[in-house]
Amino acid sequence: MFKYNVKLAFKSMQRNPIMTGLMVAAIAVGIGVSMTTLTVHYLMSGNPIPEKSSVLYAVTMDSWNPLLPFDDDRPERAPHQVTYSDAERLLEIGKGKRQTAMFESSLVIEPIGDDGQPFEATARVTDGDFFPMFDVPFIYGSGWDSATDKSAETVVVLTKALNERLFGGEDSTGRQLQMNGAQFQVIGVIDAWEPTPRFYDPINGAFQEVMDMFVPYSVTRTLELDSIGSDWGWKSESITTFEQWLNSESTWIQYFVELDSPRDRSEYVAHLDAYVEGQKQLGRFERPMNNNIYDVMEWMEYHEVVEEDARVLLGLSFLFLLVCVLSTIALLLTKFIGKKGDVSLRRALGASRKAIFNQQIVEVAVIGFAGGTAGLGLAWLGLQGIDYLYDTPSALIRLDWVMVSTAIGVSVLSGMIAGMYPAWRVCQIPPAAQLKTQ
Repeated sequence: MFKYNVKLAFKSMQRNPIMTGLMVAAIAVGIGVSMTTLTVHYLMSGNPIPEKSSVLYAVTMDSWNPLLPFDDDRPERAPHQVTYSDAERLLEIGKGKRQTAMFESSLVIEPIGDDGQPFEATARVTDGDFFPMFDVPFIYGSGWDSATDKSAETVVVLTKALNERLFGGEDSTGRQLQMNGAQFQVIGVIDAWEPTPRFYDPINGAFQEVMDMFVPYSVTRTLELDSIGSDWGWKSESITTFEQWLNSESTWIQYFVELDSPRDRSEYVAHLDAYVEGQKQLGRFERPMNNNIYDVMEWMEYHEVVEEDARVLLGLSFLFLLVCVLSTIALLLTKFIGKKGDVSLRRALGASRKAIFNQQIVEVAVIGFAGGTAGLGLAWLGLQGIDYLYDTPSALIRLDWVMVSTAIGVSVLSGMIAGMYPAWRVCQIPPAAQLKTQ
């Protein structure tokens, strides 16, 4: 029966192609606009590492000005980052299953061949635990171990893109790179890895691309690596050397810890409290105790990765879809009432109201499916437009199978909702009265 209704639907659609095209276009435009905003919202608010998001925590400690809060609008919040000296001490204590301190920097890569030119590349300065903590995939080699962290060896892990540029994509492990006057050995190349949002560093941009390479946190002091990320300070300090900056009260290090289970959360906060209590005895951390750790999704919410404007835009786009559905209802009413003679004849020949209703619903479902398919094309164009206007990371402009399925489902549902009243209305026409007028 379903195949028969589909066949009738196509015949009915072919009788009035202009009206059919208008209905398909109305649904397509509504789906295109709503799916564009929904896709961006979905990718912005998604869990970037679902298998570990409940055991990875960002650490905050309130070492700020004793007279003023870090955030005037939210005085209960501590600085988003920690000082270099605090990060070093927490790494030495090592109370978590894994822990990593990190910041953004840049290094100048000196030419490899005679024809090469030096160029600047971005780097994430971090610990060896970064790679297993965040499930970073490798093409060649691996990250470094704790012994490398302690000895401050000059090793480097390249991204796939930088390895392509430097070595043509071949296995470059064991090769040498001259950067900032030091010789670095390549020990690994990571595969394409773009967690969205960039949960491990939303402070410097939740939708920024991964840095070009990774180097050990322990070489910060020996190579005097500067930070190119955010840096907040509150204390008037005389800083004339790199070492003085490292020992200052400026907060510029992101610190993450991995725990064995969410149950260990309160125990780790108690560990932070004990650390801060010891620092208070040295005249630091003069503000009330305010240590917190945030899991991945809490950290995304903390930094308002999904802005309120995006939520408002999402709501407006679905209101626009509703307008398109209402327009489709008006067109369907016109179409279904226009074929009341055919419906009355079928009723007179024995077709039930239910059979007539089902046939009309199948027709609007087919129209909805066609509109959804066309709407996917419009959504893709909309995402390309967003990319062109705002230089959006590629991770935010893709239509995955979830969004494709959602678009088709919403379009078919929208068509069926639009067709409910017109289909019911045409079924209420008395066939005898209609046939007498023919």
